[in-house]
Amino acid sequence: MTQLDITQAKSNLSKLLDLAINGEEIIITQDDKPVAKISPIKRPLKRGTAKGKVWMSDDFDEPLEDFQEYME
Repeated sequence: MTQLDITQAKSNLSKLLDLAINGEEIIITQDDKPVAKISPIKRPLKRGTAKGKVWMSDDFDEPLEDFQEYME
C-alpha cells in the first residue's frame, strides 16, 4: 500500500491511477491523517450485463398525485 500527501497526489494522479489499475491501494493524507483512498475496482464492468433486468413503467415521468399541489 502506497501512502502520500495530497500535494504529491495532485501532481502524480496519472501515475497513481496506473498503480491502482495494477492492483495497488493508495492512501492520500493531509496533515499526516488519511483523507482518501484510491483502490482498484474488484471486478471489471461489462457492457450489457443488465440487459433485460431493468424495467421502466410507461408513466414513470408522470407527476405523482401526492405532489399535485406543488405543480400548480
